[in-house]
Amino acid sequence: MSFTSTALPHLRSTEGGKELVVNGRPFLMLGGELQNSSLTSAEYMDTAWQKLVDTHFNTVLGCVTWEMIEPVEGRFSFEGLDKAILGARKHGIRLVLLWFGSFKNGISTYVPTWVKTNPKRFRRAKLRKAGGVLETGDVLSIFHDEAPKSDARAFAQLMRHLKEFDEKHSTVIMVQVENETGLLGDSRDANAEAEKRFSQTVPQDLISFFADDWQNLHVDLQRNLSHFKTQSRPKGSWVEVFGKGPRTDELFMAYHYALYLNRVADAGKAEYPIPLYTNVWQNYVGEDDDNDFPVIAGGGGLPGDYPSGGGTTNVLDIWQKFAPSLDFVSPDVYLNDYSSSCAKYRHRNQPLFIPEQRRDEYGARRIWAAYGSYQAIGVSPFGIDTQEPATNPFTRHYALLDSVSQIILAAHRNPGSSIGFYFDDLNPNGTDPSKPITKHFNNYELTISRCFVFGKPGPASGMLIHISDAKFLLIGWGFQVSAKSLSPTSAFTGILRFEEKLVVNQETGELRTLRVLNGDETRSGIYAMMPNEEPDYGGFPICVTIPARTMIAEVEFYSLDEGDV
Repeated sequence: MSFTSTALPHLRSTEGGKELVVNGRPFLMLGGELQNSSLTSAEYMDTAWQKLVDTHFNTVLGCVTWEMIEPVEGRFSFEGLDKAILGARKHGIRLVLLWFGSFKNGISTYVPTWVKTNPKRFRRAKLRKAGGVLETGDVLSIFHDEAPKSDARAFAQLMRHLKEFDEKHSTVIMVQVENETGLLGDSRDANAEAEKRFSQTVPQDLISFFADDWQNLHVDLQRNLSHFKTQSRPKGSWVEVFGKGPRTDELFMAYHYALYLNRVADAGKAEYPIPLYTNVWQNYVGEDDDNDFPVIAGGGGLPGDYPSGGGTTNVLDIWQKFAPSLDFVSPDVYLNDYSSSCAKYRHRNQPLFIPEQRRDEYGARRIWAAYGSYQAIGVSPFGIDTQEPATNPFTRHYALLDSVSQIILAAHRNPGSSIGFYFDDLNPNGTDPSKPITKHFNNYELTISRCFVFGKPGPASGMLIHISDAKFLLIGWGFQVSAKSLSPTSAFTGILRFEEKLVVNQETGELRTLRVLNGDETRSGIYAMMPNEEPDYGGFPICVTIPARTMIAEVEFYSLDEGDV
């Protein structure tokens, strides 16, 4: 399969936010990220491409590393990358390249050997340890010029090469700049130059930004600026302006990391201006479950336990202001509450993209919230090349999303017209961790709950799209929808018509009616039911809870006024 392009991939503003445009058309990324170094081997990828196609991925995220493209300073080689791009192009898959340059997961292990072995030229960060000991970190310091200058030069070469090799095809549709930047092991760098900057006067552009744009700052950032807010004319060192502590250290690091990455991104965008973003290892404080994850996996709640200075929500505004060459900042969502993360990273109406998340069924259910409620341009489970299509839970979710992608994109352009949701498995003690969802559309209150079964209710996920008046499109499994008129004179609300739909033109999103549903399919007129593929009959001898088929249906409700009865 060959791609031809009439325009560069780009982000286009819509009423609902921004959409990704590829080959002149809105594009919904059904993404997946490879294991860390998989894309560096075209030979290995030749064993993986077809599996990814069969799992319905239309976009694959994979790395291109500084150490591979510039093994000798000033000598660049893209032969391996080109083979990987050709492999993706052959299989009809788009690519998002991950630039593992100066930083990968808060350290600098993907830099070339000529950078690693020259600490005098490429200074390292110093970590403060017990007893005043300074430990050399496995990470470049951001307070010296050689590293960002060399990184920016290499990234510019990469983007220039992509323009030459891929502009006519747009196989590569976005590039991630660095990976999970920030400092691990301490809340700020303590080498000599960093200490000097920390004691100097806080840059006026940062102070003015906070003061002038206070009302628009993320609430998580505002909480960290209480000392700043109490001062009539903030001026002085970082401690004098913001107070002493790890949160001030984090502000200091965020400002300088943003400038560093913007320098790299700006050099690349000057060569080939396709969308650029960076991703975030979030600060985790046990908000999603009761698991006691180790710091190395979960990150903890203090800067340094997670990469200090990365684009977490308590410094996100700094990144959005001082790294303007990045089109957006994206959260990796593993342990944090999924929906909350989605909402927080729509801050300042930036587009939502989740470049890393769980690859299991638990994670797959949650993508419906990203697409349905937060207008995500894409999501991406991590580690996809070590899964098989037959057992990968994303296979069925992406197959369904792919079939209705144009419908979803149209809903994204109409903010407030859709809602995505998920219901998890019941707890071992039988209690339900997921509550029904209510939402108002026009003059109706809709309730979305688990689909009725005689046995054990199953998990659910899907999306509801408001079409017009009292008509709605339902997509997904395991749920049911009821409606109640909000008119004070309404005496009755019921289902006027319920139809199972089939996609007949995926390019346009055209649907046709496959069956008209009623009776058992509506629980005698009460619910528009969207069952799971294997509903639990609970030993009941009559099979009234039918299994799912197309997983797409249209329901129209109606209301009878008191005067009509």
